Amino acid sequence: MATLTTVARDVPTPVDRRFFRTLISVMAIILLAGFVAQLALGRSSFSAPLIVHAHAIVFMGWVGITVTQAWLVAAGNLALHRRLGVVAVAWSIGLLILGPLVTVATIQSARTPFFFQPQHFLIANPMSLIGFAALFSAAIIMRRQFDWHSRLHIGAFVMLMGPGFGRLLPMPFLPPYAFETAGLVALIFPVVGILRDWRVHGRPHPAWFWGIGVLLATTLLARVIGFSPVGEAIYAAITAGSSMAGTDGLAFPAPPPGAI
Repeated sequence: MATLTTVARDVPTPVDRRFFRTLISVMAIILLAGFVAQLALGRSSFSAPLIVHAHAIVFMGWVGITVTQAWLVAAGNLALHRRLGVVAVAWSIGLLILGPLVTVATIQSARTPFFFQPQHFLIANPMSLIGFAALFSAAIIMRRQFDWHSRLHIGAFVMLMGPGFGRLLPMPFLPPYAFETAGLVALIFPVVGILRDWRVHGRPHPAWFWGIGVLLATTLLARVIGFSPVGEAIYAAITAGSSMAGTDGLAFPAPPPGAI
């Protein structure tokens, strides 16, 4: 049986190409399903503020780029894959900018989902993006080592799966750990990767564990900061001058009629 030490680093094997293409495609489908389901149920609409639409375009654009990259590699078109990688880096910057801006706007306008505590939500969302940025950057740095590059990219994608799962799970029944649940369910993907590596290569690749570690670390750190005086100070500074000024950031918003 082949081991990871015998797998070529610079040139992906056909078996690996197909596996990563399939895994990333499934992840993208789940993300899209979450948003489409909420729209179909009438729980979301196109009447959101402009910044929300801008973030949605950038977020879904990044998902599209990621899926395209996986399919390009699976087809053996590494030259176009590398050129599109430059676009992906630039696109990710927009994601890292708009993500926190949308979170702040949501908090200030009292639109935090009722199953999240605003103060924790304010910290947890950016922490997920920090984890994404760390894994995405590591994947770019290790782009010539395919075994690391591909798995770290999947780890970065996992960091963004919370919104998709959060729209498919029964979130009203999950507080006070609704945010963590939506994010940690995505660990199913690196676990699948670990089991597949064990079967195909004889042992799991360490990149999977780095991805899992970053997700667990950012999730824990978000809760520690979000429930600390530091989180309270950040919440007070962000909400100053808004309708949420002076409110308890750890109090759950009232659910809309019929939500539960």
